[in-house]
Amino acid sequence: MDDGKKDTEKIKKQVPLRLSSQLFADLMRWAEEDFRSLNGQIEFLLTECVKKRKGEKKDG
Repeated sequence: MDDGKKDTEKIKKQVPLRLSSQLFADLMRWAEEDFRSLNGQIEFLLTECVKKRKGEKKDG
């Protein structure tokens, strides 16, 4: 059983993040359009970027 990886994926780390006012406003609007919290939107976008980057490295 490989539950070790799944358990560590459930643990959320807090990361202080500084954003410009404009980026914050843009992300907030985008999050509202997608019915997500700002935190959820940022996590979603980062997850998609990491998946894409991992995919590009496998192909390259």
